[in-house]
Amino acid sequence: MRVLGIDPGLTRCGFGVVDGAVGRALTMVDVGVYRTSPDLDTARRLHLLEQGIEASVLQHRPDVVAIERVFSQHNVRTVMGTAQASGIAMLVAARHGIPVQLHTPSEVKASVTGSGRADKPQVAQMVTRLLKLTEAPKPADAADALALAICQVWRGGAQNRLQDAIDKAAAR
Repeated sequence: MRVLGIDPGLTRCGFGVVDGAVGRALTMVDVGVYRTSPDLDTARRLHLLEQGIEASVLQHRPDVVAIERVFSQHNVRTVMGTAQASGIAMLVAARHGIPVQLHTPSEVKASVTGSGRADKPQVAQMVTRLLKLTEAPKPADAADALALAICQVWRGGAQNRLQDAIDKAAAR
């Protein structure tokens, strides 16, 4: 399974592409950050994000796109930009017929580190270990996007097997 993980943000939107399956080794395919300047108007920034995500989808052909679920913060301006970036990622995936899965930050942390309360350095350290990288991806948005992809490989694979079993039982 190939997963494109997206850590949404308007200024820095992390992305990570991971190949893997439950019980098999994970492989990092690509990682980085789409950046937009705060000096540009929001519409232009969203268009630039759309172009970057579109390019990644076309280049890597993921089976699923995993996006961090937007949660309410005290800073409404920040949460609005994050939600808009998340919507752009969903739109690009839908345009290509790629399923989208949303994961909460706690779910991703628990999946990758074993603790839903892990901090960013702990997540980056485990991503580095799991993908057998020589150093942690930087900035943290890139490491978080890889963590989202890993979470989807592990949790999504289990969910798919469970759904397949339910479908087979229902067919009998």
